[in-house]
Amino acid sequence: MSSYSRVHYEDRLKIEVLLKAGHGVCAIARLIGKHHSTISREIKRGQYVHRNSDWTEEVRYSPELAEERYQNQLKEKGPDIKLGKDFELAEYLETTIRDKKYSPYAALQKIKQEGKKFKVSICKGTVYSYIDKGIFLTLTNKDLPVKGNKKKEYKKIRRRKRCSAGESIEKRPKEIMTRKEFGHWEMDTVVGKQGGSKKSLLVLTERKTRKEIIEILQVHTAEAVVNTLNKIERKFGAAFKKIFKTITVDNGSEFADVEGMQKTRRGKRLRTQVFYCHPYCSCERGSNENQNKLIRRHIPKGEDIKLYSKKTIKWIEKWINHYPRELFGGRCAEELFQEELLKI
Repeated sequence: MSSYSRVHYEDRLKIEVLLKAGHGVCAIARLIGKHHSTISREIKRGQYVHRNSDWTEEVRYSPELAEERYQNQLKEKGPDIKLGKDFELAEYLETTIRDKKYSPYAALQKIKQEGKKFKVSICKGTVYSYIDKGIFLTLTNKDLPVKGNKKKEYKKIRRRKRCSAGESIEKRPKEIMTRKEFGHWEMDTVVGKQGGSKKSLLVLTERKTRKEIIEILQVHTAEAVVNTLNKIERKFGAAFKKIFKTITVDNGSEFADVEGMQKTRRGKRLRTQVFYCHPYCSCERGSNENQNKLIRRHIPKGEDIKLYSKKTIKWIEKWINHYPRELFGGRCAEELFQEELLKI
């Protein structure tokens, strides 16, 4: 459902009737016009244990009890806050941040993009402050994708020589570091549960726009990587060489076939140039590392990739590419990527 308005007492009366009629959470949400997570929280708010005449107990829902608990929660939060004047905004932020896995900044940008109108407006800092103070009824710091993490400091690592025939990142043109030119990518794999299926994800991130491409690898091999790049080349056609000028990878065995990655399947013409990071230096693929964190919001570490269908993986790809970026003033990667394609 798309409605984020708060639950009123009249809604609570309807919930009671529908529960007694045997309807589930999703059915009630659809009938009342609320998000299913809103209905789920509401039912928990109004639950109590009823003792029958035969001394058996059952859990029931009381609209009066739910209303009383809701009002008490509001009093505990305090009346002198902007959010207290707009329950619909509070509900929208709770659902978007907790259930849709958006950051506070991205959630506020989504309001602008969707043209939603609320009674009050608040900034990113205020949202974080309200979460810290427990102002929201159901939103806590545990629901935030990242909270208070300092920028990772990387120790100086002694460089090791590569054994592969590929070019070292040291030979990569220095201007690529500036991110001013379009067409330079980072490539990595996201693996699932140890001892699970052989499936993994091949992820490519364009350095300038942060455009993300995610493909399922049926097996975690160099051959599978090359075959997937061939598939991507077929999709973009003759423009591939202009879109994928360089690709930077780590030293994993799945990236061992440098010739297969760099050259077209037919004709063996150069289609891109591959550069290899120094061993143990994931910071040299910073865009990949940050994008992988977005993937992990939907696929936690330890989950077997085989549990996720191609449709789900493509939904995650779309979610990332349409995610409002503070780096770009609220614009998304897909928007910037399409602008670059028009220049080719």
